[in-house]
This record gives sequence, structure tokens and C-alpha cells, in this order.
Amino acid sequence: MTLLVAQGISIQPSCYSRLVNKWYCTSYLKDRHGDLTSALSQHLEITAWSMVIGILIAFPMALLARRLPRLQGLVLGTSTMLYTIPSIALFPILVPFTGISMKTVVIGLALYALTILVRSMLAGLAGVPEEVRESATGLGYGRLRLLFSVELPLALPVIMAGIRVATVSTVALTTVGTLVSYGGLGNLIADGVQNDFKAEILAASVLCVVLAVVLDAVIVGVQWAVTPWTHRRQSA
Repeated sequence: MTLLVAQGISIQPSCYSRLVNKWYCTSYLKDRHGDLTSALSQHLEITAWSMVIGILIAFPMALLARRLPRLQGLVLGTSTMLYTIPSIALFPILVPFTGISMKTVVIGLALYALTILVRSMLAGLAGVPEEVRESATGLGYGRLRLLFSVELPLALPVIMAGIRVATVSTVALTTVGTLVSYGGLGNLIADGVQNDFKAEILAASVLCVVLAVVLDAVIVGVQWAVTPWTHRRQSA
């Protein structure tokens, strides 16, 4: 449909108006740049805090399971059980303690990340050759020095692989935070679905994918920087 102004000049409706409602619309990106930037920033903040808290919780759990093998089943079972709780149930359970806030989403996503993080950390530590541990112990390494100087560096590639998977998964799950109004780009996706706003749905979805790819690339870069011996060995 074309709108006519008094001077007789025809003006096409915006490509994201209700009259047109296109999926791809550069005008929407320009006009709603502030909304997209704000949602992306919130999405990134929620993801980052969730991963930090998840790692801080998962590391001692993995150490406990490694040091006390009889507790390994309990630790892995607990982390897996948390992942089976639907977000539509977990977030309301947390709300009485955290309120309707970003904390609710961050804590919930950190608990979900434990399933991947605990298993990858435990697998990485278990993959350290026993003879390496025995050699380090023979050289006088104490338990803490052995952990941070020998075991963790050797386990890091496996641990970082788990962090990559958990991060990408958390980026996707952050959208569910729209249940308590803190879903980052998920808020825009939900609004677009509710109002049949195609440009908003596509833009938010694409940004979500781009964020996941960028964070994955960043983690790969960090892994490359902190584990130089792995790619030196591969290139040899």
C-alpha cells in the first residue's frame, strides 16, 4: 500500500510497519539500534556472570569428585539433576529468594552450566597421566602445587572445551530469562512473537547467534594463548 502526501509525492511505508512487516529491514536496525544494543548488553552480562559463577561452583565439585571417588556418582548425579529441572519451574522457585531480578536468571543458568562444567573438569583432571603425578610428587610437589602447576595445565584443553560448550549453551538459555523479564535478546524475541513483529524476531535471533559465535571464538583464542604447548606439538 502506498501513502500519498498533500504534494502528491508517494511515500512507501516502513518495511517493518504493520502494513509491510518484512523479515529483513535495515530501517528497523537503524531506528531501534538503542533497543538492540541494550538487549545485547544485558544478554552478554547475564551470560558472563552465569559462566563465572558456574565455574567457581563447578571447580570445587570436580575436585571433590576427583579426590573422593566414592562421591563421584553423587556429584555428577546432582549436577545432572539440576539440568533436568525446567526453567519455567526453576526460575519461580528462585524468585522468593532473589526477587524478579537478573540474579534469578544468573543463578539459574549457572546451575544449568554445572552439568557440562563439572564433567569436563573431572574428565580433564582424570586424563592427567598417573606417572606425571608420581614424578611431580617425587620432586617434592605438594598437593596444591601439583594441582596448579601440573594437573590443571594438562587438563586445561579438556576444561576449555567444556567451557566453550557451556558458554554457547548459556547464550541460548539466557533467552528463557524473559520469564522474569531479564532475557536479554530473548525479551525482543518474545515481544516480536507476541506482536508478529518479524524484523524484531530476526534481528534479535541473528544477534543471539552472532554473540554465541563471537564468545566461542574468544574462548578459543584464550585457550590458544594459555596452552601454547598444544599447538606447538601439533605443528611439530
